[in-house]
Amino acid sequence: MARIVDHDGVGDGSDGGTAAWLALARAVGLDERDVLSERAVAPGTRFAVDAYVTFARTRPWIEAVASSLTELFGPPVMERRVAAILENYPWIDPAGLVYFKRRIPLAKRDADCALGWVLEEAVTPEAEQRCVDALRFKCDVLWCILDATALAGGAG
Repeated sequence: MARIVDHDGVGDGSDGGTAAWLALARAVGLDERDVLSERAVAPGTRFAVDAYVTFARTRPWIEAVASSLTELFGPPVMERRVAAILENYPWIDPAGLVYFKRRIPLAKRDADCALGWVLEEAVTPEAEQRCVDALRFKCDVLWCILDATALAGGAG
């Protein structure tokens, strides 16, 4: 439940992760309407995200939760990312980075919760392997998003 509130806020949507993402978009000079329209989402990114949503909807809960364990590695990466943005992009309003700053402690909380549940529920070697496979799938999704973003940005 906490993750839903973190993402959506508590009612009006002004204090959740979606609002923080839009603040980031504004801080880097993007038009909020363009962001909300999703027109600029790379096809490969859309495909990867849709695949992950389908995975989470159709797989057993233990696998969907295990796939979220990429969050275990998030906090230190986000700390470095925020520091690098502040150092290398001084024109970005630091207030736009609130999403990442909030996610640093929240990602640890979410990952600790998910890990505890997976360790408690994955009691057979088969269940453990399905959890590892789910986490590997999520890593593949993230790589696909990185590749699609790089290609869309002309790095490919």
